Amino acid sequence: MQADRLEFSTRENEEVDLFERTVPRWLVHRTAVSEVLITGVRPHRRDVYRVGAQWARGHSYYGPVAGRWHDPMLLGESIRQSGLLLAHQALGIPQGQRFVTRTTSFEITEEGARLAGGPANVVLEVTLRDIRCRREHVVSFACDVLAYRGGTLIGHGYAATDCVAPAVYRRLRGERAEARPSCTVVPAAEPGLVGRGREFDVVLGVPDGEAGNDQGVHLLRVDATHPVLFDHPVDHVPGMLVMEAARQAALARLGLPHGLLVGCEASFHRYVELDVPCVVSASEPTVGELGRRGLTVEFRQGGALAGACAVTILDAGTPRA
Repeated sequence: MQADRLEFSTRENEEVDLFERTVPRWLVHRTAVSEVLITGVRPHRRDVYRVGAQWARGHSYYGPVAGRWHDPMLLGESIRQSGLLLAHQALGIPQGQRFVTRTTSFEITEEGARLAGGPANVVLEVTLRDIRCRREHVVSFACDVLAYRGGTLIGHGYAATDCVAPAVYRRLRGERAEARPSCTVVPAAEPGLVGRGREFDVVLGVPDGEAGNDQGVHLLRVDATHPVLFDHPVDHVPGMLVMEAARQAALARLGLPHGLLVGCEASFHRYVELDVPCVVSASEPTVGELGRRGLTVEFRQGGALAGACAVTILDAGTPRA
């Protein structure tokens, strides 16, 4: 579907051009236009691109935090989408290839996430590196990302991704390539404890058995009817859902439901399967400077570590009405 290939803007010093319209949905692997955050791209230097991302003041899932900040998970999703966009546009990876994220991370400043009178226009300066090819086909790449808002650096991030041909992916996944979520969704944790206003948006449940007595331990709650977390059919738990579960587990463990996520570093060791119970456990938190608290959230299936997220939460204080 290369007919949707973008024409790179070449006009200098006109960042407004990056925010005129969203890019085609397939370039960022989204079905709903409302979930496309990326609005433009242009070359900057060799292997460096400037990518526009717009964060609405009222996203349907990643809505305002404590009435004063954009949800920083929007930066995580913007990094994910910008990497996919450049994989197709700059590296020439065709539609249909499967992308497997090995690690991804982001950090954001408190001021950089602050709500203003309109949407946040964010410029991502994305550097492509560690590009590996096999028989002229890209098989992996990484992205370093600097995020600017109004010309001010507000955050940074990273992602490392493998690219797998459809036939190879089917062989790797085997029967799991056709996996679908269980029809039974585990009971949700209390929404108010994990920074959510309704049960439908909670991705943590209460585990069965003895693990239920351990503080900081939950079951992953997978509801494939959720229109944002499952924008399109997949055969495993999406990475953004895993990161959201890490955020919710951290907020519950800290007792800070209105805390601001200012950093997340995720490592995926294997696929988090849709139909196998996944135990989510949050470590004892550490206290840093300026009200920052850090902890590690692990995801285990069948006793094996599937992934882990190092999370940093800022104590945001009393939320605004």
